[in-house]
Amino acid sequence: MTKPLLELKDVSVSFDGFYALTDLSLTLQKGELKSIIGPNGAGKTTFLDVITGKVRPTKGSVTFKGKSLIGLSEQRISRDGIGRKFQTPRVFENLTVQRNLELSASPQKNAFSLLVDRLPTPSKDEVQRLMSYVGLSPFASTQAGSLSHGQKQWLAIAMLVAQSPEVLLLDEPVAGLTDEETFRTAELIKSLAGDHTVVVIEHDMEFIRDLNAPVTVLHQGQLLTEGPLDQVKQDPRVIEVYLGQADD
Repeated sequence: MTKPLLELKDVSVSFDGFYALTDLSLTLQKGELKSIIGPNGAGKTTFLDVITGKVRPTKGSVTFKGKSLIGLSEQRISRDGIGRKFQTPRVFENLTVQRNLELSASPQKNAFSLLVDRLPTPSKDEVQRLMSYVGLSPFASTQAGSLSHGQKQWLAIAMLVAQSPEVLLLDEPVAGLTDEETFRTAELIKSLAGDHTVVVIEHDMEFIRDLNAPVTVLHQGQLLTEGPLDQVKQDPRVIEVYLGQADD
């Protein structure tokens, strides 16, 4: 059996006696696309925080390519190949779309070099490719702050891809998007899988259906069930704790 690229095993996280995660075990294979769903308080954000080093587990193990991530800084984990996009797109609003991507693609990561060094030709080519890939080439000279919310989401995803991570963690990438933008985002994310391992956390069930990826359901910090969306939706436990509730 193929070794998982990323593995959480019996992970628990306690905040002053409240367990945000309890004995959570989950694996990701290289190139896999996986959706994570669950109501508010299910532990989805804590799950991402554990992987990226923002939160240290109370117990359990987290390994990436067979090596433990526990105790490593967020910066080290990011450099090692795990990238995260937060719910609110983090872009430099006073800089152009192209400059945002140049900063992300630059092999030099200290502030001074980012401001004054010329970008190597391969990185320049990658910036042009990514702008085209997410449909932002016509906006190359536009300040990021002037983009629509959906375009900012695509720019944030492109900026993450520009850093060449093996794992992409995408937190609510279609929140606030139109139906058309949501569909385009699903197509974009599906195209990233294979070259990257992609984890998507989202509430929008139509978007999850468009992704057509295995679904993991979390509830009260535990893994409730996993499987194709149609199978998951028929699980009485899921209907009770998530899909039977009003959208949150």
